Formats: sequence, C-alpha cells, structure tokens
Amino acid sequence: MAELPSKVRLTLPPIYLRIRGPSVYEDENQRTWLHLFLETGGVLQVRLRQEDIPSGHIQLTTTPPTSSTMPSWWTLQFGRRYLDSMHQIWRIVHQGNENGVEEMILELTEDS
Repeated sequence: MAELPSKVRLTLPPIYLRIRGPSVYEDENQRTWLHLFLETGGVLQVRLRQEDIPSGHIQLTTTPPTSSTMPSWWTLQFGRRYLDSMHQIWRIVHQGNENGVEEMILELTEDS
C-alpha cells in the first residue's frame, strides 16, 4: 500500500465556525481560521485558512460583523455544504493543504 507524503493531512472540514474577531473564525476544536472574501466572475467565494493565533491576539467581537456579506457563523450541513447565519448555503469547492496550511474555499450557491 502506498504511503501519503508526510505533509499531506487529510481532515474533515470543521463542523462549526464562529466569528471571533476581524477576519478570524474559530472552529469547534478552538482552531482559528482567517478568511478572505473573493468575487470571481460574479460568484462570491470565501477562502478560509487555518492559522494558529493565540487567543490574546484576537480582538473579540461582540457586535455584529461590519460587512453585510460576512456571516457570524457557518455550520456544516448537507455533506459538503455550509449553512451560514444569514441562511445562505455555501458549497466547499476546495479543501486541502497549501504549503502545509489547511484551507478551504467556499462558494455561495445560486439558490441562496
């Protein structure tokens, strides 16, 4: 049986992501994820990268997000899809490692 290269980490996507600060989400395992919104050909996408940020360096958010397009949470449903706090559906279009950093790209579905 062939072995996977040591830098490839196969993991399941987070079950739940909630906003913790500007551009920072936290999953159910207290791992932090940075996000970047992208618009490609009129399609809204978000890139999430798992980055370890010490909790003392995260400015906690207790007020609503400043961007109307930034959900306060995502929850994994429907297999490879997320439901966000605004009841929109996002599908996972990419999940993997980039230079040893876990990342996902979510795309807003047309029926949202």
